[in-house]
Amino acid sequence: MAPKKSLVKSIDKHTLILLGLSVLIVITMGVHRPKFLGSANLQSMLVQLPEYGILAFGMMIAMISGGIDLSLVGIANLSGIIAAVVMLGLGGTPFGITLGVLGALSGGVLCGAFNGVLLGYVKIPAMLVTLSGLQVFSGLSLIITKGPAITGLPEAFSKIANATFVGVIPYSAFVFVLIVIVLSYLMNQTVFGRKLYLMGTNRVAASFTGINILKTTITAYILSGILGSTAGILMASHYNSAKSDYGSSYTLLTLLIAVLGGVDPNGGDGKVQGVFFSIIVLQLVSSAFNILRINAFIKTFAWGLILILVLTAINIPKIIREQKKG
Repeated sequence: MAPKKSLVKSIDKHTLILLGLSVLIVITMGVHRPKFLGSANLQSMLVQLPEYGILAFGMMIAMISGGIDLSLVGIANLSGIIAAVVMLGLGGTPFGITLGVLGALSGGVLCGAFNGVLLGYVKIPAMLVTLSGLQVFSGLSLIITKGPAITGLPEAFSKIANATFVGVIPYSAFVFVLIVIVLSYLMNQTVFGRKLYLMGTNRVAASFTGINILKTTITAYILSGILGSTAGILMASHYNSAKSDYGSSYTLLTLLIAVLGGVDPNGGDGKVQGVFFSIIVLQLVSSAFNILRINAFIKTFAWGLILILVLTAINIPKIIREQKKG
């Protein structure tokens, strides 16, 4: 049930390309814009990277399973709002912060289970389910907040994303690294990971091997929901507030990261390491855009254009092979 050796090799090469691209960007920007490698910019990158990086891993899980999760930003914001409401309701005490974080993670589990049941049991296509889920979760966020951001969160909570180790590395970066390690083990060393790859490759074949498609689908989207809620906790901590529309551009960005990281949009193919280096590349490019003072609207246009180009580059060889067979 594990990916073929040739597939692993090709993904390793893909990862090396991303690593080389990262080094090239760092050297080029470091020479022409020295402040790109300054401590202030590095700290800014390390604060931003875990937020959409963790969301990208949620997207990766869903895509490897043969689906997609467009509701991740909605889950993140709803989870952040749940945490904020619980913390403020309990007076911002350490106990309240703990319950708020647990409440946010529980919200991620419920949102993921909602998506997974509709996908696995009701058989609604993933794009429709998760796009509707995005609207449902964002709507719930608006109902709770009535529009404005929830502010005045406990200072101790804001330190999760904003406090730093040795003055440079934010603690949220350690959360991100821990998630990378756990996901690498989960996808490469566990039965669940092998089931997920096989299900994404061919659901019919997977069901004939005895894999419970419904259970695996629900588990995959619960995991995606937990990653979404974790990102939401970090976003709320970063801004020291919670709102229904934070990270509105992250849906496109997480899709781009996953595809650029070698995740097959059709499912069954992708590596944690590839997505990890894709996150690094996109963060470096985004920071370079900021240093060069490129308009944010142009940045959004660039993300969309790059995604189209990458998807085209993936599909053209397949079209050529099919034409040769025909």
